[in-house]
Amino acid sequence: MTTFTHTVKDSIGIHARPAGKLVSEAKKYKSYITISNGIHAANAKGLFNVTGLGVNCGDTVTVTVSGADEVIAAQNLREYFAANI
Repeated sequence: MTTFTHTVKDSIGIHARPAGKLVSEAKKYKSYITISNGIHAANAKGLFNVTGLGVNCGDTVTVTVSGADEVIAAQNLREYFAANI
């Protein structure tokens, strides 16, 4: 299992458009990927799961990746979060 945290910089938070792009990115990997806002956790491969977390700008999320390709998935997702969310 690989875990990292990220503080959301998008002024609107993880709303529909960035959530959709994040889900598309997460679906590239076989590993199970969750995002947690500290209260609830969601499967990162489900759009309604991700948007349902209600993550706002300035919130810190924890991303957990577990599975066969977890190392590369976590590395790529960390870079994706830094560049896009």
